[in-house]
Amino acid sequence: MDSNKIAEIADVMEGRGLTRVRVEEPDGSAFELERAVREAAPAVVMPQVVAGTAVAAPLAVSTAGTAAAEADVAASAAPEPAETEPAGVEVTSPMVGVYYASPAPDAEPFVRVGSKVRKGETLCIIEAMKVMNEVAATADGEILSIEAADGDLVEYGSCLMRIG
Repeated sequence: MDSNKIAEIADVMEGRGLTRVRVEEPDGSAFELERAVREAAPAVVMPQVVAGTAVAAPLAVSTAGTAAAEADVAASAAPEPAETEPAGVEVTSPMVGVYYASPAPDAEPFVRVGSKVRKGETLCIIEAMKVMNEVAATADGEILSIEAADGDLVEYGSCLMRIG
C-alpha cells in the first residue's frame, strides 16, 4: 500500500469522525489505522485589565448620565476572580500509550473514584509497544477524579487521575 492511499484513508477518517479503520486488500493482506481523538477544551474568553489603564467607554453626546456611564466602566474594570486549580495531586502518564483501568478486559478496575490508595499502589496500566507498564500512586489518599477512559490513547505528562 502506498503512502498516498494511506493519507487518503486518514483524510476520510478525519472527515467522518472515525477513530479506527481496518482495510483488507484483495491479496489477503490487511492493516488498521487508528487516530487519537482529543476532546477540545471549551474556549474561555477572559477580559484582561492591565493595572493603570482605563477602559474606554462609548462617548455620549450629552453629559446627562455621565455618572452612570462611569459606574459601568468601573464595574467592568473590576478584576474577575481567578479559577482555582483542581484539588489533589495529579497522577500523570509516564509515557505515550494506551490507558487501561484494569489488568484484564473482564477484570475489575484497579481503582474507582472514591477508592483509598497508598503510595506505590498500582492505579492503572499504560501499554506502550506491547509492554504493559503499571502506574503507581505518588501519594496516599483518595481518588478524586479519573481523567482518562479505558482504552484512551494518552500522551506523556497528561493527567490520568487526581489523588486528594
